[in-house]
Amino acid sequence: MKKEIEESLRTQVLREPYAGKMGITLRKVDEGYALVEMAITMEMTNIFGMVHGGAIFSLMDEAFEIASNSHGTMAVALNMNVTYIAAPAIGDVLQAEATEVSRTRRTASYAITVKDGSNRLMATCNALVYRKEASLPFLTR
Repeated sequence: MKKEIEESLRTQVLREPYAGKMGITLRKVDEGYALVEMAITMEMTNIFGMVHGGAIFSLMDEAFEIASNSHGTMAVALNMNVTYIAAPAIGDVLQAEATEVSRTRRTASYAITVKDGSNRLMATCNALVYRKEASLPFLTR
């Protein structure tokens, strides 16, 4: 992976207001790959006191965003199909890992998993992006 792409993506995640609000951090990035992490807090619960699916989705979406833009070409989500498997507990640290499955000039697909600190599977996702012809607008040169 080109160093300028990696550095730019890391900087953008640090600057991204939503990722900051959710406490999402970027752990690893490579071409077609990203690993992000988030600690589950009480503020992320739903009406049943369980972790809100939207919080888990946000973590998957961040991994997807970084992995799909890791080639330096602007990519935007077309579809995300999520399956929730288990409910994490307050205080758990979740990791979402996005791995590129296929990529063409116009689209790319990704497999995303979310696991807790005990490596228990919490959710899975199949996702698709549209790859624009433009380079990432925030690349440092």
